[in-house]
Amino acid sequence: MPTVGPRSGDAIFANVERVNAELFTLTYGAIVRQLLTDLEEVEEVNKQLDQMGYNIGTRLIDEFLAKANISRCVDFKETAEMIAKVGFKMFLGVTASVTNWDIEGTCCSVVLEENPLVDFVELPDTCQGLYYCNVLCGVIRGALEMVSMKTEVTWVRDVLRGDDSYELQVKLLKQVPEEYPYKDDE
Repeated sequence: MPTVGPRSGDAIFANVERVNAELFTLTYGAIVRQLLTDLEEVEEVNKQLDQMGYNIGTRLIDEFLAKANISRCVDFKETAEMIAKVGFKMFLGVTASVTNWDIEGTCCSVVLEENPLVDFVELPDTCQGLYYCNVLCGVIRGALEMVSMKTEVTWVRDVLRGDDSYELQVKLLKQVPEEYPYKDDE
């Protein structure tokens, strides 16, 4: 039986069930709009979007690991590359690049070439503090926590806020040792 190698983001994206991109974008926009109406404070909306993303990420990692058919990443750098090259392509249909590594290899930037969540979006002056796509920070944080990596994910640059690209900073806070519910020698 031939061994199955890791699959690229393009190969996985081709075989994943998809929803209409415009429907997805408009639905996400409606969620953000409703949060702005309900919570009124932009900072609270940012926190809620991050929490929503975290909850999604803790579940999305299972699908990612099942469909990507990848082996365990050896370090944070390889994990970041997998997120950028396979994860973003698999779930959003976009590619990202990993840049700006610090000396310790614990902090990097993930730069999105495009962002389908922001199609049709213009932020009004009253929402200038809003990180519209903060859900992505939570998704990355939640997924990495499920594979024993405690991280902090923040937006560095955002086209909706006048920048030239979409850039997330991913910082590894600590590698959490895996705990098993039982001992092998019993």
